[in-house]
Amino acid sequence: MSLFLAWIGVDRDSLDLEGEICALNPRLFLVETELSRSKLYHRIKWQLPDDTALLVAPLAEIPKFKGMAEGSTAWARERKRTD
Repeated sequence: MSLFLAWIGVDRDSLDLEGEICALNPRLFLVETELSRSKLYHRIKWQLPDDTALLVAPLAEIPKFKGMAEGSTAWARERKRTD
């Protein structure tokens, strides 16, 4: 399983993906999946309106963040332990 950060240029309540998803806010998601970065990128891209901005990046460690959806830090820590 790999952990990715996905940002999309439009607000979304959810995405239809393989794996576990944690919405940090309506445009920013953590995704734990067995999909490759390319497959995840294209799966999200196909769900969005044409010309919508999209970023998908692998995460080697849990990023530092605050002000995101309640429970999102705990969700991330459950999936990837860091020092």
